[in-house]
Amino acid sequence: MIAHIRTHGGISVAEYMQCAVSAYYAHARPFGKEGDFVTSPDISQLFGEMIGLWCADIWMQAGKPARVMLAELGPGRGTLMADILRTARNWPEFHAALSVHLVETSPQLRAQQAAALGDAVCAWHDDIGALPQDAFSLIVSNEFFDALPVRQFIRRHGAWQERYVQWDEAEETLCFTCRAADDAAAHIPPTLQDAPEGSVFECSPQSRRVAQALGAHIAKTGGACLAIDYGHAQSGFGDTLQAVSRHQYADVLDAPGMRDVTAHVDFGALVHAAAAGGADVLPVTTQGKFLNALGIQMRAQKLAARATPQQQAQIPLDLHRLTAPSAMGDLFKVICWQQKGSAATPAGFEKGE
Repeated sequence: MIAHIRTHGGISVAEYMQCAVSAYYAHARPFGKEGDFVTSPDISQLFGEMIGLWCADIWMQAGKPARVMLAELGPGRGTLMADILRTARNWPEFHAALSVHLVETSPQLRAQQAAALGDAVCAWHDDIGALPQDAFSLIVSNEFFDALPVRQFIRRHGAWQERYVQWDEAEETLCFTCRAADDAAAHIPPTLQDAPEGSVFECSPQSRRVAQALGAHIAKTGGACLAIDYGHAQSGFGDTLQAVSRHQYADVLDAPGMRDVTAHVDFGALVHAAAAGGADVLPVTTQGKFLNALGIQMRAQKLAARATPQQQAQIPLDLHRLTAPSAMGDLFKVICWQQKGSAATPAGFEKGE
């Protein structure tokens, strides 16, 4: 990538992020304590069990359709899906109705998912457009949108410029620079365009396209889509581009392709995009409120009742990490969209006005 940047004189932050993320997931083993970061399914089985319960509830409210396409976007090592399927076995009719599809581009991760899930997976897909559209759909994702590339616009001298990554010959390192951005107005909400000097606005056109396509999918098939990620409920300013290595924050421009590069998700933008696809979008909530509404506290008590002493000590710590406002409870947001006109209210959400 560095050779490409030196040859072509720089690339946008979005292009840099796309290349870095693609290279990273092609060869790295990012998940878990031995990797670079830990996700909610890695922290505790409680997380995946709540998502499985949520899916079962949607199915029951819909009248128990005989065919259900269950899909996960960016399924990592398959941990979340394994927990969902184990939970689904509590309702044999629901489990029998499921057809599991995974959206994953990394061959290495596909192999790990196959090892974790075996013949439970019907098919893998490179993009969401390949998902079957002939069955009631339940689509879930956890920390998927944060890895999609963002464009960064910065307000300078009364105008919006776009941030680029280029090679600094003098320092022999990558650095940020800015260029004119004629299309900035098309991506920045009108209420935010007249911003103070130095303001940074991030947008992810790819995230919007994905959310709109998922909205159209659910509008056609029925069912619901659930997305959980870290980010902000409303569009706003801020530079959230970050890199993680060995569970520590790292320089975003250091060793591209060897670090996990992400940005906070703009849930306000996802709401508008999914609605544009034709879906009914529920008000965004927090992970803590969502999991508590599903009964994670009670499930943790039941799990602890038959756990070893060591596990009994760990369960409250994991629960705190998943739900406490000071941990992941408030930073992580949850969004859901369903078919317009649906009488059901997905568990953990409230109907909007």
